[in-house]
Amino acid sequence: MAPHRRGVGDPAWRMTPDGAVWRTSRTPDGPGTLRVSLRHGRVSGAAWGPGAGWLLETLPALLGADDDPEGLVPAHEVVRVAAGRHAGLRIGRTFRVLEALVPAVLEQKVVTAEAWRAWRWLLRRYGEPAPGPAPEGMRVFPAPEVWRSIPSWDWHRAGAEAVRARTIANAAWHAAKLEAASGSAEADRLLRALPGVGVWTSAEVRQRSHGDADAVSVGDFHLPSLVGWSLARERTDDAGMLRLLAPYRGHRHRVSRLLALCGERPPARGPRLAARDFRSF
Repeated sequence: MAPHRRGVGDPAWRMTPDGAVWRTSRTPDGPGTLRVSLRHGRVSGAAWGPGAGWLLETLPALLGADDDPEGLVPAHEVVRVAAGRHAGLRIGRTFRVLEALVPAVLEQKVVTAEAWRAWRWLLRRYGEPAPGPAPEGMRVFPAPEVWRSIPSWDWHRAGAEAVRARTIANAAWHAAKLEAASGSAEADRLLRALPGVGVWTSAEVRQRSHGDADAVSVGDFHLPSLVGWSLARERTDDAGMLRLLAPYRGHRHRVSRLLALCGERPPARGPRLAARDFRSF
């Protein structure tokens, strides 16, 4: 469930000291809170709110029950080791496109800390309190009409400039069509037809909403370096990354996840980029 967490303090995702994961979602039936725990090898789920039944029904898919990693044939030693070390890794799916799209747009062309700060601000400001006995401060993803109505000054306070704000508001107008996509390929077509949504954003969404194990985040700032150094000990670009991942077609995102867990990045050439504060511009 970790890919659905957007940083420390994510109002829609929380892990409590007992090891349980809490997650909120705006389901087709309404807002809901889900609690997932693991005890003695057995996963248990509990849910609250109008969307409770839907959350429990889709819990197996969220945990990757529909994923099939068996077709992955390691062509590199690092992938073989990572696949063995993380044999339980599954690519789950949420079935909620807009919930994956909004934070992905916020992460476009900015450092992650900046995007997560905006995500926290917007959910705390516009999200509903989580149903049930959820940890304090948890919020439910706002409805599409709420995203369409956020004024420009609140986007500024969140730290999101007008381009990303327009992309999100426009996507919210097409939320019903996006959620009705029959599969990852159709979702990709619909997403990339939206102004401001490109290959990277579509892949980041479909990895989460559809559990697409082949959706490569082409255009990512860090991924080509990770893949290139882990598989070939070379710095590379998107084209080089796709060349190295070609033997894993059908599982290219899965391999990227495994490399993120066990791979290596090249030595840093300089300090990390600092998070900007758009609110001061």
